[in-house]
Amino acid sequence: MKNAYWANLFKNWDKTESETVTIIKKLPIFADLNNKELNEVSKLLHDRTYKPEEYVFKRHAPGEGMFIIQSGAVHIIVGEASGNSQVLAELSNGDFFGEMALLEDEVRSAAAIATDHSRLLGFFRSDLQILIERKPALGNKILQNLSKVVCTRLRKTNELLMQAQSDK
Repeated sequence: MKNAYWANLFKNWDKTESETVTIIKKLPIFADLNNKELNEVSKLLHDRTYKPEEYVFKRHAPGEGMFIIQSGAVHIIVGEASGNSQVLAELSNGDFFGEMALLEDEVRSAAAIATDHSRLLGFFRSDLQILIERKPALGNKILQNLSKVVCTRLRKTNELLMQAQSDK
């Protein structure tokens, strides 16, 4: 007779965390989440691949969620339609962008374009809403962290604007 307890005792002994969990646990949006919560979030992420010069999203496109760069590189740009494009940010492995779309149902204020073969993880507003319904405490942690990220970026933008005005 087999003892089920002993058969499963060492089942996950050598198991290491997934590549996805390794990436997302370093992001401020998922700060303070325990391993179980990180695994729960990782199940909601969507793998996407992009070729060089392929748009992740265009300016004025509906904002559906954020992206995390698993590998590759992405530029955030404005003004491409007017021919006066400007790179706002050059992002690479472990960076994230588009997080405002998790909080509001508005169009994109900038475009994101892959500059290298890129593998991204998408975390979409609909998935966050499902998570909030199913696991309110976890959803609340993510929303609080997301708010901190948005506030930090707004504060840094204000500092840059003040610096630009004083340079005139």
